[in-house]
Amino acid sequence: MTLSLLDADTLGADLDLGPLEAFGTLTIFDTTAPEERTAHIADADIIITNKVIIDREIIEKAPTLKLICVAATGMNNIDLEAAQARGVSVRNVAGYSTDSVAQHTFAMLLHLVEKMEYYSLYARGGAWSHSPIFTHLEQPFWQIKGKRFGIIGMGAIGQQVAQIATAFGAEVVYHSTSGTNTGQPYPALTLESLLATCDIVSIHAPLNPKTEHLLNEATLPMLRDGAVLLNLGRGGIVDEKALAQELDRRELYAALDVVAQEPIPSWNPLMHIQHSERLLLTPHIAWASRESRRKLLKGIVANIEDFIAAT
Repeated sequence: MTLSLLDADTLGADLDLGPLEAFGTLTIFDTTAPEERTAHIADADIIITNKVIIDREIIEKAPTLKLICVAATGMNNIDLEAAQARGVSVRNVAGYSTDSVAQHTFAMLLHLVEKMEYYSLYARGGAWSHSPIFTHLEQPFWQIKGKRFGIIGMGAIGQQVAQIATAFGAEVVYHSTSGTNTGQPYPALTLESLLATCDIVSIHAPLNPKTEHLLNEATLPMLRDGAVLLNLGRGGIVDEKALAQELDRRELYAALDVVAQEPIPSWNPLMHIQHSERLLLTPHIAWASRESRRKLLKGIVANIEDFIAAT
């Protein structure tokens, strides 16, 4: 059995890939550019990919390919119809990053709410050393307790975030982007009502025709002054040009772990806002705690074992 891991860099250098070697000859590629896909797949029986696009052309050029293991939950980078037509099995891993994403949501939220960057620079930069008093209150911050916490997308991650927000003492409300998820123990609101009444809005929805640019030049102004917007769903849910304009127009805060095009290009309007203190960006890492990535690898191994047992 031959296996090719196409983008090992997306899994982290600290992850022990030894369990994959038990299945046969494993070839590891740090990255795979579009023009390298055919050569990197070559005569592999199994390929493992996180974000490398495996389209019909590539599948048809891989005569020995039997299994595509997606090192993620989303399978939008795989031509599933082409795989089915060729008899190639496609398996993903679900649920491995719920705790990691929920934790990162609150790490980003607390960083902004408590003005951590400002206060750290104040203390480490020497200004605190010259203060006539023991504290410094130039940038007031507020507590999550008693605030209204709105969640857009109440799947597994959204539910986990809701539980943590409740533990903080927040009032949780939500908006179902599908319109069908109405069985949650929290008030379900229209998008307009959620945006207008929440102090915190956290996005945990998938990207689809219903959610693309859900927050745009018409809906972003509905957010109340001083609100915090978090996006740990998909980048395309927020119109980034409209958000950049809104962040510079008034006091509004945003924390984004995802953007529409990743890595973020230098021309993205968010890279050029005047009020940079209102924006926190992280490079799509919410899913990637050590525990989450180890759980992901176990899921990939289990998928390969199940496939072999069934053939």
